[in-house]
Amino acid sequence: MDKMPHQMTDKELKAELERLRDSLCDLEDMHLFTFAKTSAHIGSEKAQNMQIEFEEECRMLNKRIAEIEKELKTKGDTGEKN
Repeated sequence: MDKMPHQMTDKELKAELERLRDSLCDLEDMHLFTFAKTSAHIGSEKAQNMQIEFEEECRMLNKRIAEIEKELKTKGDTGEKN
């Protein structure tokens, strides 16, 4: 989503949180499947690059999830209902 967490309604935040969690789960499943099925067929440099890319994507998704959870908590603490 293009909006920053503080610009989103509670409903948008919850939907975005669900989408991000699903994306993270899908990414982890795909990564596990890819390495389990292809690790014997790819070189070590390619495997290392794939791992680095995977970790960066996970870090980005986890950061966004944390931002949204923080915003939801803040809105909950203030009683704000957008």
